[in-house]
Amino acid sequence: MNDFHLAQVNVGRILAPLDTPQLSDFVAQLPEINAAADRAPGFVWRMVDDGGADSTSLRPEDDDAMLLINCSVWESVEALQDYTYRSAHLKVLARRREWFERLAEFHHAMWWVPAGHRPGVAEAMDRIALIRAKGEGPEAFTFRAPHPPPTGLPAASPPELSAGTGHPAPAARPTGELRSSALGTPAP
Repeated sequence: MNDFHLAQVNVGRILAPLDTPQLSDFVAQLPEINAAADRAPGFVWRMVDDGGADSTSLRPEDDDAMLLINCSVWESVEALQDYTYRSAHLKVLARRREWFERLAEFHHAMWWVPAGHRPGVAEAMDRIALIRAKGEGPEAFTFRAPHPPPTGLPAASPPELSAGTGHPAPAARPTGELRSSALGTPAP
């Protein structure tokens, strides 16, 4: 198992509300694209709203009702790239200008997180802000200039000791990983 996974965030400003005819084709394709991501090799997790099907009701900026967010975690840059450009997702990506504004600033960022970490909206938007302020680097990058995962283990708390032995306690076994769905569309 990798010590680090790749987190990605992208934001997009829709051209009309989600419940309008202009966005109906996009919205209709979300379940299919989300299911394709869920089955994609290397998919780990995706941010969802309270409805649990996607993240379309989340608004990463309080004053912008048209800005959507998509945040997910993958095993590697290659896994995310394969899903983005070599799956059914590509047909939706090719039509993004029908549904989303062209943003002049960075609207996508990737970064490495310790395996098991799930970024929240604030953390994801901090990565967008970072790449906008400083450009690409190890803390926020894109497919154009990917960075390798950090070397070494992620920072962790000292191990729990088994009672009376002075030795580390056995690691808890994972109980399984929930797979969720979200927007499913890399940034327009």
